[in-house]
This record gives sequence, C-alpha cells and structure tokens, in this order.
Amino acid sequence: MEVSSTGAPAEPPGLAASANHTLKQNSSHFLNHGHHHHQGSFPSKSLVIIIISIFSVVVLLAIFLIILLLKRLKSAKKSNDLYKECNSINHESGSFIAQTAINFNSSPELRGGCLYGGPLGKTQPHRYKAVQIFTYKELEVATTGFSEANVIGRGGFGVVYRGVLNDGTEAAIKMLRRVGKQGERAFRVEVDLLSMLHSPYLVELLGYYADQHHRLLIFGYMPSGTLHHYLHNEHQPLDWGTRLMIALDCAMALETLHEHAIPPIIHRDFNCSNVLTDTNFRAKVSDFGLAKMGSDKINGQISTRVLGTTGYLAPEYASTGKLTTKSDVYSYGVVLLELLTGRVPVDTKRPLENMSLFHGLIAAIAAMCVQPEAHYRPLMTDVVQSLIPLAKNSSVASPGSSTFQSQRPSPSPTYLTTQMKTG
Repeated sequence: MEVSSTGAPAEPPGLAASANHTLKQNSSHFLNHGHHHHQGSFPSKSLVIIIISIFSVVVLLAIFLIILLLKRLKSAKKSNDLYKECNSINHESGSFIAQTAINFNSSPELRGGCLYGGPLGKTQPHRYKAVQIFTYKELEVATTGFSEANVIGRGGFGVVYRGVLNDGTEAAIKMLRRVGKQGERAFRVEVDLLSMLHSPYLVELLGYYADQHHRLLIFGYMPSGTLHHYLHNEHQPLDWGTRLMIALDCAMALETLHEHAIPPIIHRDFNCSNVLTDTNFRAKVSDFGLAKMGSDKINGQISTRVLGTTGYLAPEYASTGKLTTKSDVYSYGVVLLELLTGRVPVDTKRPLENMSLFHGLIAAIAAMCVQPEAHYRPLMTDVVQSLIPLAKNSSVASPGSSTFQSQRPSPSPTYLTTQMKTG
C-alpha cells in the first residue's frame, strides 16, 4: 500500500487545467486594466502643468504691474514735491505770497512747473525775498496818485512810474494796458518767470497787483534808465570800458536764460530799450512779457507768432516764425553793434570808423552773432567767455578810464535760484 508524501488528495487533471486557465485570464485582465489606467493619468498631469504655468505667468505679470504702479506713484510724488518746493520759495511769511492768483498752470506761455528743475536734493536754490502782492492803495500812495510827475517811461505796454514803497524802497511801477489776450499773457509770464528765476543780471520783480481793471508790476528801480537812452539820445557818451561791461552783463543775462534755466527761456524781444542800468552802469535785462519756453533739444525750434522789435528780429524767425535761443543771439549781436557804433540797427551795415584792433574784436563777435544762418551763431556761453578777457584788458582801449574797474562787480556770474548744469 502506497502512502502520498504530500498529505493532500490529488486533484483531477481537468479541474487543475481549468483553474490554471482562469488564473492566467485574471492576471492578464489585471495587467491590462493597470496599463489602461496608467495611460489615462497622462492628460491629468498635462492639465496640472498647464494650470501651474498659467498661474505662474499671471503672478509674474501681477508683480510687474505692482512694481510699475509703485514706480509711477513714486514719480508722481516727486513731481508733486518739486512743484510744492517751487511754490514754497515765495512763502517765507504770511504777508509774502506768490503763485496764489497766478501760477504756472494758468500761464499760456510758461508751463511745466519749476524753472530750475533737477533733483532738489543735490542743489538747493537760494531763497530770495518773496514776491509781494500789493494793494492798489499802496501803489497809489507810492506814486502820489500815479502823478504825471513820476512818469519815467511810456510805451505800447503802458506807463512806468517811479515810486517809493512803504518801507522806503524805490521802485519802478509798470501799469499795463489791458489790450486783449496778449496783454494778459504778458503780465502772467513776467510774474511767473521772475518769481522763480533770479540772477544779478535780470531785473528784480518786487511784487504785483491784479484786479478786474488793473494789472501792475513792481520792479527794482534802475536810476540810470535804459541803454537806448545813453546810446541814441543827447547824452554824455559811455566810455569803452563801461560799454564792454554792459555787453558782458547782457551776455550773462541771456546765458542765464538759455543755459541755466530748464527748459531754456527765449526772451524774444531783447533790445537796447530793455537793458536797464543802475548808478554804476550795471546792466540788467527786463521786459519778459514775450518770453517763450524753448525746446530742451540743441537748436530745437518752436513755432510761434512773430513778435518783437523791428531791426532786432532774427531773419529765420521773422520769415518763418521758427524760434530758437539763437534768435536771441541775433538780437544780442545787434545790440553789440549798437554799443560799438552808437547807431540804430538800420545803420549797422555802414562802415565802422576809427576802429582799433580792440574794437575790431568786439565787431567780430557781433558779426558772428548776427549771422543770417542760425547754426553759424555762437552760444551765449561762448560769447561770455570771449568777452571776459576783453573786459579784463579793456584799459588798453581806454587807458584813462577806470570806471568799470572800481565800480563794476566781478564778471564771474552767480546764479541764485536757477540750478547750475554740471559737466
């Protein structure tokens, strides 16, 4: 008798084969099911990656927009602070205010905010005495009721009176004629510009008055009158040293406007009548009613109406209305020829008589300034640098004269509230 070694009954052959076949089918079904399930996971992962990518782009874009917004807010804050700083120059006390009734935004000719521009943290402007708003009664008392005896000048703009203010300061009080928009624009431009721009070579604005019927400007008094008066009226001729120093003062005034104001200022009506002198014949440039803001590009042009004084207008400006700082240079050249010859502009082409080499050098500078082509004219900075050595050695031309040496200030310019350009 045989005994099984496994201890288990033997299965029938048919049953074992059936079970084996069933196991293989189940294994095959499981593997196939797992394979299909693995294939279905690919679209889900791709979708997740796409969503993450889109979300990352949106986050980066949001961060970029936030940074851009913060920069714009910071820039706007700086601009606002700069504008407040410009206006605060004239707010040193409660009785002295400026830019209240008149401000840069209200002026059709001078827009863009503070003239000296640039970062205030680097170069702080010197704070001058603020421009005062006077009452009509104060000005009436100062001029003795606008007496004819106090009239020191007349013109198309109005009448100028000599007056004495309450504190004893002598002043030139200009009563403007209100003729159309141009008169109003001229008044606003003078107030806006001279309230913000100060130089020893520009006339000083002490204050103003404005109501529905009157427009008055109050300037520092220049007792010796205009350069036109000394050159073309019966008067003691100016010596060469004095003429040369007047030329230098005028050059420095225009240099201040062109090179040290941002953007540059074009006077547009520079002539002998707008050059005032004090008792020492120190010259200051006045009458900024036609001034225009120039282009900040080199030789950049602006288009405008042709206004100014006949004989002093640059040819390209007179013919096309295209205005640049070189238009002022041309007018300066005409004034320089007047200083040299003592003749009115229409006589500047006549031959010069009794000319020394010293005078010939001045004539050469004038000739460069009145070149018909604007790009051939020098910058006012170049004119200043050319005149300084002539002024220092002007005793060669007038050995008996020491007027300018003892009475004139140093020719080195000092710019008080315009920001200096460096480099």
